[in-house]
Amino acid sequence: MAIRDDYMRKCVLLLTILYLMKFDSVVSVCQFGVLHGNNLYNFSLASPISNYPHGVLSEDGFYKVAENGTVLWFQLCDGMVFNHDPPGCYGCQDCGGSSHCGMGCSALIANQLGGYYICTTIGRSSNTNINLIDEKNPSMGVTVRMSSGSRLTNCSLSVSVVCDSNGLQGPNSLDRLGTCEYSTVLRHPSGCAKIISRHGRGWGWFSTLLIILLCLFAGYLVGGAVYRYFHLGVRGLHVIPNLEVWLALPHRVQGLFRSVIRKFRRPTEGHRSSYSPVNF
Repeated sequence: MAIRDDYMRKCVLLLTILYLMKFDSVVSVCQFGVLHGNNLYNFSLASPISNYPHGVLSEDGFYKVAENGTVLWFQLCDGMVFNHDPPGCYGCQDCGGSSHCGMGCSALIANQLGGYYICTTIGRSSNTNINLIDEKNPSMGVTVRMSSGSRLTNCSLSVSVVCDSNGLQGPNSLDRLGTCEYSTVLRHPSGCAKIISRHGRGWGWFSTLLIILLCLFAGYLVGGAVYRYFHLGVRGLHVIPNLEVWLALPHRVQGLFRSVIRKFRRPTEGHRSSYSPVNF
């Protein structure tokens, strides 16, 4: 029974780690920041916000828009997931195959040819670039451009995520810009930037760097403790990795300060000893 409980704990821990790794990768794909004037405009499209726990990502697993016999499926920041209404088209080999069509890429276009729909992959989350819609007005939102990454076809999809605090609207239209280049518009609260004033109070970039370092340090401690607890069977305070180093750290810092003070004192003492008393 104890072995089974230990196995279940390890499985839960592994699934949690994998979920966090996937969440971090999704968030990092759709992170974008730009300096404009005295302000920093920070966009985090995949971060949860009020009423949208997955940010700009569609809760259905995909967005869909059709126009003039052309159908587009896409998902921002991640791959598509189809629990219902999967694409029914030919030529889906590089986007999940016929049995999982649409689940191997981030953007799929279907054009009608001879009574049949022919699929073409036009975007992958790994080939994503983000830029401002209007460089003079960063508050307007960003354009997420993803490409297929294929050497044979130069296909891409550009999705303009316009800032709209009223909620999700669209996509309602599909434009063809070139042979295999498409664009559409999505209005979403995630397209609104978090604005940080460079003249405001606080530490600015230094506080951000400090938080990142603290998070990395906490991850190191937690990861090391979990490994030592489950795999090495260590218990008590010794579960903390490199415990001896952390216990000796205050003494090392104290010794460092003492050595620095000695270095400053020695030149002063030498300077004083170079003078001889003079008798008048």
